Amino acid sequence: MTIHLPDLRLSQLVERHAALAEELARPDLSTERLIALSKERADLAPVAEAAEALLAARAERAALEGLLSDPATEAEMRALAADELEALKARLPEMERALALRLLPKDAADARSAILEIRAGTGGDEAALFAGDLARMYQRYADLHGWRVEQISASPAELGGFREIVFAIEGEGVFARLKFESGVHRVQRVPVTEAGGRIHTSAATVAVLPEAGEVDVQIDEKDLRIDVFRSSGPGGQSVNTTDSAVRITHLPTGIVVSQQDEKSQHKNKAKAMKVLRSRLFELEREKQAAARADARRSMVGSGDRSERIRTYNFPQGRVTDHRINLTLHRLPEVLEGTALDELVSALVAEDEAARLAAMES
Repeated sequence: MTIHLPDLRLSQLVERHAALAEELARPDLSTERLIALSKERADLAPVAEAAEALLAARAERAALEGLLSDPATEAEMRALAADELEALKARLPEMERALALRLLPKDAADARSAILEIRAGTGGDEAALFAGDLARMYQRYADLHGWRVEQISASPAELGGFREIVFAIEGEGVFARLKFESGVHRVQRVPVTEAGGRIHTSAATVAVLPEAGEVDVQIDEKDLRIDVFRSSGPGGQSVNTTDSAVRITHLPTGIVVSQQDEKSQHKNKAKAMKVLRSRLFELEREKQAAARADARRSMVGSGDRSERIRTYNFPQGRVTDHRINLTLHRLPEVLEGTALDELVSALVAEDEAARLAAMES
């Protein structure tokens, strides 16, 4: 793939980085301006460095080609220049690709923490057990990355697993690593309740939302209907003797969030609002993405929660991601979280490749 990065554009990047350094040296900058310029320069630094290196390599290529085209160049010098030019031409595509990756528009939510929602789908009790397997997988994966996991809410199933479970996962770049997990996860295995040994297919739905703060989403109190009720556990038995559970309905969108895990009504409301903000934030992101349909079409799928993205086949010990046709015969390690990074990294690489293709000339 040839990536078109004109010298003029590269020079502009280098010049902008130098101009920022000059402006930052001014003594009359306000604190806000100082912070903004410092962030821009820090973000631009690796890009400018790569652009400068690429410009130097291209200039060297031109000089070597000039030597080879000059009839006055001595034979020994010509041979040396030919060898250097061959090595340089081999390096240039990788230098161009590395710079192009740094120039790709970044998802502003990538650095955020995330809200992870898992819901049992088709398959009854087996789907709930599988939802529990996925919950453990993501918890272990988070632990391996040093992220903090807080359970927001959970609806345990009678035979184990969960009808629904919601986590907040906090850490640097959580959303960037987990955002491609959104969709339908399918499992094929013999359920523990199956006496005949037949393989059943069940499913669970995963939704990964960038965590939103109050500054990101302004919620008008008049747009909310807040109901309080008594918490209940599996089978409907009473858990608390006070009306501490909270159900919040966002009237303009119809989004409903219920929270009953805490004994305090105040804490339940705070957790429910945290989830509501993230769902509204993602809703707005999806609207913006729909308006930029071309950017939405990538080889790793849209992240649509109704899209079947992955199959976990227990009899064959394999995991297949259908978006990139990648199969790993390491099912236990994936479910332990230790091999999940192989799938995640492949999805990130495929997304980068798809976006780089748009820069191809």
